[in-house]
Amino acid sequence: MANASSWFRPLRSLHLYIGAFTAPALLFFAFTGILQTFGLHEPARDGSYRPAAWVASIAHLHKKQSLEVPVRRALPAVAGGDGLRHGPGPNGVQGVAGSAPRPVVWPMQVFFTIVALSLALSVLSGLYMSWCRARRPRILVSTLAVGVVVPLLLLA
Repeated sequence: MANASSWFRPLRSLHLYIGAFTAPALLFFAFTGILQTFGLHEPARDGSYRPAAWVASIAHLHKKQSLEVPVRRALPAVAGGDGLRHGPGPNGVQGVAGSAPRPVVWPMQVFFTIVALSLALSVLSGLYMSWCRARRPRILVSTLAVGVVVPLLLLA
């Protein structure tokens, strides 16, 4: 048993500090993942919805690792005065936009929201447990702070 505990303690410490370092990023990805699951980061094509600038920026950071969101150009209207886009669809078939039935996505949206919330809850409970069991709380807090500061420095 002494042999197993000789490598178990350093492994447990490594797990503690890696978890504290990555916790801020994991919480960020869980939050922005929920925003992206429901499409809250993209403006509606018809202009009926425009996300807040900070939502678009953090979602773009999640997807492209940059805060600079490119400006999207409006789609050009093709012949037809009824306000609907006519022309070839994604597979080259002629038709009117919106005429094809949309797939049902809400079950997957609910599933991925549950996954993101579970990830956030797991990270927060892990931080709480590590704080309660920390032998050196200053190092734990320092590691958590480094996990916040390093990505901010990489953005600069």
